[in-house]
Order: sequence, then C-alpha cells, then structure tokens
Amino acid sequence: MATGSSSTSGTRSRSEPTGDNGISTYKGQERALRAGRLGTAGLLLSVLAATGPLMVVAGVMPTTYGVMGVVGQPLLFLILGVVLALFSFGYAEMSRHVHNAGAFYAYISRGLGGTAGAGAALVALVAYSALQAGLYGMLGFEVSGLLQTYFEVEVAWWLPALVAVAAVAVLAWLKIDLNARVLGVLLLIEVALVVIFDIAAVADPAKEGLSLEAFHLDTLSGAGVATSLCFCIAAFTGFEQAPVYAEETSRPQVVVARVMFFAVGFVAVFFALSSWALTVAAGPSGIVPAAREQSAGLLFHLTESRLGGTFTDVLHVLFVTGMFAAVLSFHNVVARYAFAMGREGLLPAAFGRTNTATGAPGTGSLLQTVVSVVVVVGFAVADDGKAGDPTAPVLHLFTWGGNIGALGVILLMATASVAVIVFFARRGAARAQTWRIAASALAAVALLAIAAYTVKDFDVLVGAGPDSALSWVLPGIIFLAAAIGVAHGAILRSRDPEAHARIGLGNEAFQLEKASSSPGA
Repeated sequence: MATGSSSTSGTRSRSEPTGDNGISTYKGQERALRAGRLGTAGLLLSVLAATGPLMVVAGVMPTTYGVMGVVGQPLLFLILGVVLALFSFGYAEMSRHVHNAGAFYAYISRGLGGTAGAGAALVALVAYSALQAGLYGMLGFEVSGLLQTYFEVEVAWWLPALVAVAAVAVLAWLKIDLNARVLGVLLLIEVALVVIFDIAAVADPAKEGLSLEAFHLDTLSGAGVATSLCFCIAAFTGFEQAPVYAEETSRPQVVVARVMFFAVGFVAVFFALSSWALTVAAGPSGIVPAAREQSAGLLFHLTESRLGGTFTDVLHVLFVTGMFAAVLSFHNVVARYAFAMGREGLLPAAFGRTNTATGAPGTGSLLQTVVSVVVVVGFAVADDGKAGDPTAPVLHLFTWGGNIGALGVILLMATASVAVIVFFARRGAARAQTWRIAASALAAVALLAIAAYTVKDFDVLVGAGPDSALSWVLPGIIFLAAAIGVAHGAILRSRDPEAHARIGLGNEAFQLEKASSSPGA
C-alpha cells in the first residue's frame, strides 16, 4: 500500500494528489477502478466471452464425446447448470454486500478470514493465468494451421501466440467499456455461427432423425461420466467473473447478480442444445466414433457437408477470434485480481494503482503480459525438440493450463460456497438467508465431489498415463498456490495485523488507510 498521507477533508497532499474525478492519484496513477463504466449488456458480454462458445463446441464437446464415450453430454450441461445456479444464489447475494475486484478471495476473506482469503487470492491468480496461457497454445496452433492451409506459409505456433499476447496487452490498457465492445462483437459472431450450425443439424439430421436419446438418464452410465463432468464444467468458466467488475459496474447490487444468473442459464441451455445438435448431425450411435475419428475437427467436418466450404472457412477464422476474446477476458480478470491484492497488501503497492487515462489496472496487466510471454516462450523452447509433433503446444500448454485452471476455479467456487454460509451465520442473518445457505451447502458438496473426481482422473484429463508424475504434479500446482497463499496470510497476520484485517475490504481498505494516515487520526 502507498504510504503517503492525505486528509479526510479532501485536501490535496504532496504524495497523493486528488484528480479531477475525485479519486486519489499517485504519479499519474489512480488508486481505484473507475465506477459506472459497465452496464448490464457490457458486463454480460465480457463475462460470456470468457466461456468461448465456439471453442467449447469445436473443442471441448468433441473431446468429451471421443475420450469419455458418454452420449449424454447435453444432459450433463443441464445438470451442471443446476449445480452452478445453486452456487450462484449465495455468490450473487454476496455481491450485494461486497464490491471488490478480488471477488472470490474477497468473499472467502469475509466469511473464512483473511488468511484463507490470502490463499484463495493466489489460487485465483494461478488458475486464471493458467487458463489464459493454455488458450495461447491452442490459438497459436490454429493460426499456424490457417496460414499453412490458405497461404502456404509455415509459421511456428509460438509466433502468432506472442502476437496475440501483444494485442491483448494493448487492449487491456484501454478503457474497460471499449474492451467490452470488442468482446461483445466477437461473442455475438461466435454465437450466431453456432446457432446456424444447430439449425442446419436439425434441418438435416443423421439417419436416426431428431433423436432425444442424449437427454435420457441411461446415457449417463459407465466410468467416463464423472470425468465428463470435469470436462463440461470447464466450459462454464467465465460466468463467475461478474463480481470482479463490480467496482466498475453501474448499480452493482442489481447488475452483477442479474448477469450471473443470466450467464449460467444461457451457457447451460446453449451448450446443451449445441452438444445435442452434434448428436443429431452425427447420430446418437455415431457421435462417439465420429468424435474419435475427427477429434477437434468434428464440428468443421459436420458443417462442411451441410453448409459448405466457405462457411467452414469462416468458422475456422472465428474459432481463432473467439479464443482471442477469451484470452482478453481472462487477462482483464487476472489484472483486476492483482490490482485488488496490491491495494490490500498481498502484492506490492504498485499493483494497487490504475492508469489515470483509462482506469485500467496497468501494473497487474503488465504482470500478466510478462507471465504469458514467459509461459509461451518456455513451452516453445521445451517443444523445440519435438519437431515431429506439431500438436505439442495444444496437447501440453492447452490441456495442462486448461485443466489446472479449471480445478482452481472449481475449488474456489466450493470454498466460496462455504464462506457464504459462514458470512451470513456470523451476521445473524442465517434465518433470513435460509434458502440461500441451503443452496450454497448443496453447491459446496457437489463442487467438492467434482473437484475430487478432477484430481482423481487428472491423468485422463491431460492425456497422461496412470503412472505419470503429471497426474499429481499438475493439480499440485493449485494446492501449492493455496499453501503459499495461506502461509503468506498467516505471516502477515503475525507481523502486521492491521494489514491482515484489510484483506477483502476493497475500497473500504483504502478508506481505512486514508483515515488512519490523516492528521489527527
């Protein structure tokens, strides 16, 4: 945190002048995110962009069908929609009481204490960074393939990946409402293309017709169902980001909760219908063999026979722009987590300031850019010896990063559900919030079960052998982050109890510091 003093009467100090907007500034940087930048539409588009609709339909769904052999994937999306709706009841209610860019860790701090919150903060940074870095692998690989196919130009995957890192870095420094417009346009195009495929599949089904077999309970049998849940829940990642933007949202008490519920409902129904459309196009009996044969090319194979080569070419290009939208969305989230942590003393104070021109958390954004460059270059160097395996960045960076991140988010949601229960119980509001507490308890149990299966089957999720060290090293990254964060919180509590007490307070922490440093405080 900055150490400069300022008066509670608004007097401008030498070290922290007040800008024209009334926000405390320091050397061209602000110490608060700009309020009122996002409305319902802007927030919703920013959140949904992270789910990557086209990426899920073209990548996650065929992989789940092919690897796990579970035809009932559409039903799984609906079941997970119910679980995440239960989670959202308590999580959304917390958003009415706590407005903090640290979202997960702020809520966990308010319920379970600052030490637990410090652990959650580091888990959030690692999880969302892993998700973003993993997408760079897939994006670079796809762009490299497009250049080879259409221009006969051979480019290593890491070059377009680094170009994407640079483009994201530039956009992330701009105003968040401009980011929302970019994300919104890309998202709407993605959704439109998937809807066109869904309609084409229904209009021209396989020989089994418009079968609803994929929604039958008996399709959810066999050893692959639990692991399929792990695959499918990763597709929802993004909806939980709405509270991260609460400080930049107009009427956050209303808008954040509204966006969360709409996002969960939309994702569940949209993905259920789209995964069903795949079974209609290939046939319930043919979807698993087709997915195993075509892998990530399944959607493009099915569209080419129904909608032609031009549409499929456009789909390939929009597949890339959809991933770009997702990495930009994750980048913005990580930057805001870093900002919240810097403001509350969990990271150096420089991270707790924003750029005066745009209101963007510039230092946090720069950190995430550096991390992304290091990860991409690291994987490029590591895969250089595997020149005969062009899918290495996808199989490694994408699958490792995606599953590490998904595990972290699942554990954060489960812990936040427990924090909701404790938060309202301590406030004496347990009776008034009975049904939300009950929903949070059910969600916590379901999410912990999914997390347990995720850890148990991590070797399957990342394509490693059952005896591979990756099956415990990769999920261990999340647990190591939690342990380091908790240790940091415990040390902070011992050495600086006042700073520890500010964890999770957001702007309230800044106001407390401002008051304590003013003359006569």
